[in-house]
Amino acid sequence: MHGSSPLTRRAALGLTAAAIPVAAATPASAATAIGGARLARHGIQVSGVTGLPKKLTAGAWLVADYDTGEVLASYAAHRRLPPASTLKMLFADTVLKKFDRTDRHKVTDTDLAGIPAGSSLVGVKPGITYTVEQLWQGVFLRSGNDAVHVLAHMNGGVAKTVAEMQAKAEDLQALDTHVVSPDGFDHKGQLSSAYDLTLFARHGLKNADFRGYCATKTADFPAGGKKTFQIQNTDRLLTGAWGLRTYDGLIGVKNGYTSNAGNTFTGAATRDGRTLLVTVMHPKSGTNAVYEETAALLDWGFTKGSSARAVGALVEPLSEGGAKVTPSPRAARAAAGAPGTPSGGPSAWRLLEGAGGTVVVLAGGVWALRRRLKGSRSAN
Repeated sequence: MHGSSPLTRRAALGLTAAAIPVAAATPASAATAIGGARLARHGIQVSGVTGLPKKLTAGAWLVADYDTGEVLASYAAHRRLPPASTLKMLFADTVLKKFDRTDRHKVTDTDLAGIPAGSSLVGVKPGITYTVEQLWQGVFLRSGNDAVHVLAHMNGGVAKTVAEMQAKAEDLQALDTHVVSPDGFDHKGQLSSAYDLTLFARHGLKNADFRGYCATKTADFPAGGKKTFQIQNTDRLLTGAWGLRTYDGLIGVKNGYTSNAGNTFTGAATRDGRTLLVTVMHPKSGTNAVYEETAALLDWGFTKGSSARAVGALVEPLSEGGAKVTPSPRAARAAAGAPGTPSGGPSAWRLLEGAGGTVVVLAGGVWALRRRLKGSRSAN
């Protein structure tokens, strides 16, 4: 240690040793991470190519090949963040197959009880009869929590649906996800990750109804009697709203926003017979940023990303023969942060390495150690 630090070398080594079990920075610490060791590392993961979009601000993102499951690039893939309405993809994965799209249901006041204040709504009203197809259009196009709650009550209730969603997440090996409500609304402990959301999208797109709903731009929704009103998909890359151009080849999937989660989005697009999935969570600024960063990552994936070597893989569901992966506690902490952190991300507990040295941050920065080599400062 040189001059500026009051810590002795012995004290510094002691702090470093204490930090290592919390979140080791070496690849070995993520030996059993879901999808591969590299996905548990902090920082951008890409191999074999360069030219990733500049000025990406998202708290986590991932680019994957839909058909092969190869992860082409990622940043904080397993960082646990509030998912907002992208969690509705898991809701659909869980409930969609249970009802025929032509089934009809007359909505009651009980069906609409317990919807959080401030929820996005499609306009479901008690006393009106809806087809299951119309309710799913309300979920996918308008992100309607009212439609979600009606379908959840048809499924046996919100609590039963939440339990089934959690079980479905575990079958998909989406182990970063903790479900509190079926709609993705802000609730303490409701978390997912870019990796898990991509799993939900990939699984959902294998279902023709799921695929059709998320690609629908507009639909007529019942208003009572013979009256209807038109609803439009809130996916701006699909519809070209809010000053954005439609993305060539986009086939869905789901967007979300809450004041806590910020903007989240998983998008899928097909070009020249190749389908890519991109998930972007919580970009730092701009209402269009989540779409702009998704489009930029899709562009990269269809061009330079076609030569990328995989840095990980989207695992298969256990119920479909997928090999079970059990992440070590050490890998889970390295990927998702220490238990009890609000975001589950790297901000509270981390050990970062740079070419010039290391930075150890404990408990949100209570202690900090900087080691300089030949006068150069660590960069990460």
